[in-house]
Amino acid sequence: MRFRAKLVDVGCINHFIRLLTCISKLTKACTMRITPDHLHFTLSDRASQGAMGLWCELQQANFFDKYQMDGVSAEHNEIYLDVAPESVSRALRTAQAAKSVKIKLTRKHCPCLTLAVELLTVTGCSRVVTHDIPVYVVPRQIWCDYREPSMPDFDVVEANQKGEMNLKIETELLTVTTHFHDLGKAPWVSDGTQQRSGEERDPEEMASARTDIRKLLQFVSSQLMTPKKAVCNIVDNSLLHFTMFHEDHILQYFIPAMTL
Repeated sequence: MRFRAKLVDVGCINHFIRLLTCISKLTKACTMRITPDHLHFTLSDRASQGAMGLWCELQQANFFDKYQMDGVSAEHNEIYLDVAPESVSRALRTAQAAKSVKIKLTRKHCPCLTLAVELLTVTGCSRVVTHDIPVYVVPRQIWCDYREPSMPDFDVVEANQKGEMNLKIETELLTVTTHFHDLGKAPWVSDGTQQRSGEERDPEEMASARTDIRKLLQFVSSQLMTPKKAVCNIVDNSLLHFTMFHEDHILQYFIPAMTL
């Protein structure tokens, strides 16, 4: 089992830093899933179990100039690592003007994700700053707990079928509502083969989910990059599901509804 990758392009380096910073603002711990073509960051806790959910997927070819990995076996060619994203983000803060960044799975006193940041000095010489970040190698027997969360059918996409959404903030003293109109209705494939038509639901009927404003603000404030498309799905009285579509990665975030 081995993994090594290298970023050289300064734009890719800074984009990767912003992505890790975004994830570190959402969770203190996550799982890094390494496959031949993709790099994933996810949580083992599922929104359906009342916990926050996160799923981020990026194509390695869009970021890395070199990328090599061998999984636990030829049949199961993947690697799962539990890692603290804040530790990775903090280690990458010095890499914004780096000549290159190398990432390698190593074994020191324990399994580590080793980051080697190559920097140029004022004299034009290179120096390398190395960070060893402890990780936990997830056993293959529990990989199924880290798959992309399966979602129930959404009652509605973006609040109702007419493209209307209301954001309401309630306190003991007042209620403030912001109304959105003419929003796009994103198609949703519920079973991987067929698109739900939405004909079984009244187009004007609203689906809603009450959530902790702090969790919503945590997600909104973590977005350091502007997506090309953002979709909000609502499972009535159950779940908020946000999907941020970027050119080179997709970020999904799940906020369970509060019960009164």
